[in-house]
Amino acid sequence: MEELFDIYDEEMQLQGTASRSDTHTYGYWHQTIHCWLWREEQGRRFIWFQRRHHGKDLYPDYLDITAAGHLSAGETVRDAAREIEEEIGIAAPFNTLVKVGVQRESLISAIDGVPFIDRELAHVFSLKCPLPLSALRPHPEEVAGVFEAELERLLQLFEGKLGSLIGHGVEFGQGGQFHAASRVIEAAHFVPRDVSYYVRILRAIQQLS
Repeated sequence: MEELFDIYDEEMQLQGTASRSDTHTYGYWHQTIHCWLWREEQGRRFIWFQRRHHGKDLYPDYLDITAAGHLSAGETVRDAAREIEEEIGIAAPFNTLVKVGVQRESLISAIDGVPFIDRELAHVFSLKCPLPLSALRPHPEEVAGVFEAELERLLQLFEGKLGSLIGHGVEFGQGGQFHAASRVIEAAHFVPRDVSYYVRILRAIQQLS
């Protein structure tokens, strides 16, 4: 059966439940979790971001949040932290996550000519991870690869001060093997959210002790 979401009005008052497809067809407000993973090396912070699987209905092959997902009907944000392990293979207890914001966003697109309206209240977290990217075990049907870039340079990218940078990471090859990879990264390669979202979250992570 299709997954059900709790749906809300503009004031985020619960209105009932709806299927995933109806939620996005009619633009019902719903809740999601975003988690940005990062590591630190010699005082420099490196942000991890995923490359979406090429089979995704929406924004295939775009770069995106390290791990993210919807809250199913009846779930709490704590429950939804399971998305981190499901997407990239890292078990992260909820109490290790650091909340860095709440984001209301509305993305309007289309899939095969059918309107897709994504109105979500996103609970945004960060997680400092001591593991190397090579230790990740992404879900091969969800995530094509995971890359990293220095936080300062990513900020410059989203603020329009830098045209591109090189992201280093790991991705699945054509034979399904996980291997090291590098890519030229531009701001336009990321899922087209309001750029202020990326800047605000990166600055919040920058300020963490």
